[in-house]
Amino acid sequence: MNQPQVQTPYFVRRLVLSTLTALAVALPLWAQAQAPIVIKFSHVVAPDTPKGKGAQRFKELVEQRSAGKVKVELYPNSQLYKDKEELEALQLGSVQMLAPSLAKFGPLGVKDFEVFDLPFIFKDTAAFRAVTDGPVGADLFSKLEPKGIKGLAYWDNGFHIMSANKPLHAVADFKGLKMRIQSSKVLDAQMRALGAIPQVMAFSELYQALQSGVVDGTEGVPSNFYTQRIFEVQKHISISNHGHLAYAVIVNKKFWDGLPADVRGMLEVAMKDASTYANAIAQTENALALDKIKASGKTTIYTLTDAESNEWKKALMPVHREMESRVGKATIAAVYKAAGFVAPK
Repeated sequence: MNQPQVQTPYFVRRLVLSTLTALAVALPLWAQAQAPIVIKFSHVVAPDTPKGKGAQRFKELVEQRSAGKVKVELYPNSQLYKDKEELEALQLGSVQMLAPSLAKFGPLGVKDFEVFDLPFIFKDTAAFRAVTDGPVGADLFSKLEPKGIKGLAYWDNGFHIMSANKPLHAVADFKGLKMRIQSSKVLDAQMRALGAIPQVMAFSELYQALQSGVVDGTEGVPSNFYTQRIFEVQKHISISNHGHLAYAVIVNKKFWDGLPADVRGMLEVAMKDASTYANAIAQTENALALDKIKASGKTTIYTLTDAESNEWKKALMPVHREMESRVGKATIAAVYKAAGFVAPK
């Protein structure tokens, strides 16, 4: 026997519909979607470096604050792309986010960023931050947008040291050495000014190249020297602080502009908080890495004297003038002013 159908009262149906509609309106658009928004974040260094830890903090903050509606997938150690490949992958939308070193933008056509590679341009971390946190840093980011790239943050990773299988104290010690560099005309000129032969090479290939003698030495920061075991295949390290390593956290502009405004707002705050964390740990991480390298006993660590450092500076100052036509005289002047740069006497 068929049961009689019971009609839901009209006012109940209206109440349920109104409640559901109100809930939908109250939720952000990105929280209503079933599938999470995925951000693939690729980088070329180890997870336990300042960059790697900054990326992890960003992932944690985003996924917590979005209640899992936005997912950040991390791909460290060149798992997806090597140095030369990653920017093209970002522009094509194969990944959404990167944190390349600032030297990477020169080959892309934004040569102004190579100002950060000029030797001895920053006397300390405060000088670097005065540039990146001010109008100069913002202006440089705006020059990436025609390339389909949005700059989100600058991440500091400290000052460069120099290594080889022979002591590097005087400028003459560099003569004839094959030194690995990133793809940067400024770094190329820097090594040539020291009498070395620059060799452009992907970071992921460096350890094997040093081990096999394809290159004789390199420059970099202690945290990368330690996590990539560079110190195992280099007998001498000089604490020179001649250069500075920093990254730009960047995102595919089309992807970024296509996000709902509330998602962008949440991501901007998460990136700001992750950047504060990454910048704060860089100095500590590098100091700890240097201590671990010393403790290994596998390499000799030498700190340049003031006289030796000044000799390096004088040998490298012509690079600043040589690069004015490439980097831009106005850009160099703006960085000089913001950083309080003083040429060696």
